[in-house]
Amino acid sequence: MQRRTDFLVIGSGIAGLRAAADLAAAGDVVILTKADPDESNTGYAQGGIAAAVGSGDHPDLHAADTIAAGDGLCVEPAVRVLVEDGVRYARELVEWGARFDRDPSGALALAKEAAHKVRRVLHARDATGREIGRTLWNRVADQPKVRVERNARATSLIVRDGRCVGARFECDRGTEQIEAAAVLLATGGAGQVFRETTNPAVATGDGVTLAWHAGAQVADLEFVQFHPTALNVPGAPRFLLSEALRGEGAYLLNADGERFMTRYHPAGELASRDLVSRAIVLEQRRTGQPVFLSLQHLDADWVRQRFPTITKACHSAGFDLATDRISVGPAAHYIMGGVETDLWGRTTMPGLFAAGEVACTGVHGANRLASNSLLEGLVFGARAAQAMINPKNIDQMFSVRTTPSRPRKTKTSWPKSEGEVRTLMWRSVGLMREDASLGAAESQLESWYRALEPYLEKGGMDEARWRLATIVTVGWLIARAALRREETRGGHARSDFPGRDDVHFRIHIGESKES
Repeated sequence: MQRRTDFLVIGSGIAGLRAAADLAAAGDVVILTKADPDESNTGYAQGGIAAAVGSGDHPDLHAADTIAAGDGLCVEPAVRVLVEDGVRYARELVEWGARFDRDPSGALALAKEAAHKVRRVLHARDATGREIGRTLWNRVADQPKVRVERNARATSLIVRDGRCVGARFECDRGTEQIEAAAVLLATGGAGQVFRETTNPAVATGDGVTLAWHAGAQVADLEFVQFHPTALNVPGAPRFLLSEALRGEGAYLLNADGERFMTRYHPAGELASRDLVSRAIVLEQRRTGQPVFLSLQHLDADWVRQRFPTITKACHSAGFDLATDRISVGPAAHYIMGGVETDLWGRTTMPGLFAAGEVACTGVHGANRLASNSLLEGLVFGARAAQAMINPKNIDQMFSVRTTPSRPRKTKTSWPKSEGEVRTLMWRSVGLMREDASLGAAESQLESWYRALEPYLEKGGMDEARWRLATIVTVGWLIARAALRREETRGGHARSDFPGRDDVHFRIHIGESKES
């Protein structure tokens, strides 16, 4: 079956919904979502959304913290857009009915998180993403021109004369396609590429795979953020223990009960995520023992009231967040790279836009500042909508980045299972990387990719095979990128190149399938 609409949005997280809210005023909108909308990364975001709305804050301060966390690689015009437009769009959420926490005076209660110099994180207890998702869904539901296709899994983009004109998708009715004047990828992240992740099951990097196979450029995929404090208990899910816990005073302790973080960084528990993650791993290696998160020194009733979702999750795993030491460790959390875009969400392919975690504007550099992810989806989802509606009114701002040579050919083989791929990524392309294991992983991933490539080209794959194919594709692209960046910077750590190399690698590296 073939249909047509004015605007097609693939994904139902914060970026897609914020875009749809504006697109509906200009034409018909179809949203494709492959699962329940609550299962997006937006819904799993606990801590909050950062914006310089406090009386002692300013976008300049927010920009400085963002750039510092980005480890020398933030695209500063993108940062300015984020922090300046972010104030307006965060306040807009309040106007639209977002129920953020407030202090006794009625003012917005602002939290402080790691690497932020001031309190600037708006939150709804510890379920901020779900509250923002609720607000945006209510806004979109009021728009008669928006149609949502649930359980619709996009499998390929339709490209005609070098322009993206729609997408093919699988749904309960079978294989269908829909054409549109403009297509927005808002498919979220790819944490499921790794064995250990805080991301939901749907976060398989579909948008990167779709764009790559269509011929659009991807960039910066070596920069993967591993959240330092995921629940690390055998048999329990790798549940995220929010940055906000440390922002509100939680300690990181070794098995002897010592606060060890200042041994690795003077900012202690409030260092940026990449530094805290590596410090935890180094401490675990030094002692041979687990590392723990502790709020025992804080008022127990306040802890349970401030963090009800995390309290409930810990209780399900047999722990009391307020009184027990909780074993934690790093897990894949966020991809700083993705489908390369300019500051208006335009990709290198005409007609194709991207926003949110699937996109790479360079705003996060090599490491994302805590609570900037929801803000990114909000701001760049809105900007992408503006460009989709009025493309002639948008300045030409596309960046030019280095493109490596075409990948080599190799023998092909099938992975035994999805778990085999994810375990390989965790062990060889995870938090700490080095040449030999990266090279072996990249070679194996390419072998799997080449075996699956014909099925990606042909389309019509069942859900399990599509999931395997996109995990292999994104994993291979991450491994390739990690292998060629011979330095340590932000979320990319090489034990064989432990220093930052600004002479050779203070650049963003992009590639496309056609290069």
